[in-house]
Amino acid sequence: MKLLAIDTSNRPLSVAVLDDTQILATTTTNVGRNHSSTLLPIIEQAMAQAKVKPEELERVVVAAGPGSYTGLRIGVTTAKTLAFTLNKALVGVSSLAVLAGNVVTEGQLVAPLFDARRDNVFAGLYRIENQRPVNIIADQHVSVAAWGEQLAAYNEPIIFIGSDVDKYAAPLQQQLTTQFVRAQPQFDLPQAAVLGLMGRTITPVSEIHNFVPNYLRLTQAERDWQAKHPEKEHAPYVEKI
Repeated sequence: MKLLAIDTSNRPLSVAVLDDTQILATTTTNVGRNHSSTLLPIIEQAMAQAKVKPEELERVVVAAGPGSYTGLRIGVTTAKTLAFTLNKALVGVSSLAVLAGNVVTEGQLVAPLFDARRDNVFAGLYRIENQRPVNIIADQHVSVAAWGEQLAAYNEPIIFIGSDVDKYAAPLQQQLTTQFVRAQPQFDLPQAAVLGLMGRTITPVSEIHNFVPNYLRLTQAERDWQAKHPEKEHAPYVEKI
């Protein structure tokens, strides 16, 4: 199965082309949030290096959030457009799971996180089983203090992974003491090759046009709408793609 994997959910940008478990080409950058201008050229370059034509792809796999609103929109919109125009399967994978997938130590607890500002993070807890991350605590938008409280219930070491971990390392270490283990820096960037390997066996979305990122928090437009209409049910207010 030939597939294209795309992750633009945060500052790093990562693209990979795989043929089953063989990684044919991969590129990961972390030089700035210019995904709108660099994503398509990097996809084109990766496809050329892999010697795979667009029509030879069988599925497109995308990191579906949480993360940056803009980054998610760029990646998911690109993946949806390619999947629809090429008539290929579309698969979405948690952006946090992709990061956790950099760890392969069997049985290890892994806590990937992204900065969500104002002492909040996007975070989830995973355990590595058969070299794949299995979700233990659901991905969420949560305060750092509340996240530390949830993790303290686990009486074992937890590897924290992600380029934003250092920003919150001090309070997490204070709460968790010896449970807190910092991943090596080389594992902090999401890898589209890992995303592709995970996406090989995930059931594709049933309706491409209805697929939206998992933002895990309201957009500014939604918060504004909610403030002006407190009497309304708080269902999704705006189309996010």
